[in-house]
Amino acid sequence: MSLNTLENQRVVIIGGSSGIGLAVAKQTREQGGQVVIAGRTIEKLELARQLLGDDGIEIYSLDNRNVDELQTFFETIGSFDHLFTPGASYVRGPVTSELEVAHSCFDAKFWPQYNAVKYAVPYINSSGSIVLMSGAFSQRPLADGASYAACNGAIESLGKALAVELAPIRVNVISPGTIHTSFNWEGAEQAVRDKAYEEYTRLNLLGRVGHAYEAAHTTIYLMTNGYTTGSTLFPDGGYILR
Repeated sequence: MSLNTLENQRVVIIGGSSGIGLAVAKQTREQGGQVVIAGRTIEKLELARQLLGDDGIEIYSLDNRNVDELQTFFETIGSFDHLFTPGASYVRGPVTSELEVAHSCFDAKFWPQYNAVKYAVPYINSSGSIVLMSGAFSQRPLADGASYAACNGAIESLGKALAVELAPIRVNVISPGTIHTSFNWEGAEQAVRDKAYEEYTRLNLLGRVGHAYEAAHTTIYLMTNGYTTGSTLFPDGGYILR
């Protein structure tokens, strides 16, 4: 593998058609890497490929909650160097919420990442890496998301356990704060988005919402630094320190 670069390496991104995943795909291409992006909506995948440039971009329709589709996906794409698993859609609520709210983060964020790794392992280069995604709410939960905080904490623990189990394949976790992407608030009115972003600026040290390219930069670091494993990094503007 080339030192500290993704040149000529194959990077698989599940949830790569928007937000942080798309930003990681863009930065991978800028470094000369090959990109495989998978997601539920073929139209979004096609648009992402156009934005990134057709050369070196593979797209696959995939429901990452479906274990059969995950297994078939990895069998189809074959060997690769790095895996990033940012895609998730879920609901946050207090412990008194309905069970479907409590289960939503684990169903949409924890198990899809766990199962993706399970079926990806036979195809990952031994000098490659896996980057999971949790969220800074794991370290600084608010009063309306017990299961959401627990889910993110579980992903961070999973990253450590997998780093031990899968070595020398490196496994790390990115745990971002609020990032300015349309994915976070898909279908929500602009006023709702703006209020949430404004509230977050008061909760962190830097006084602003993060950008997808900043979280992507952290992800690229975890892929390219060959001596980092079992770590969780927090591109959160200082949210967990406030």
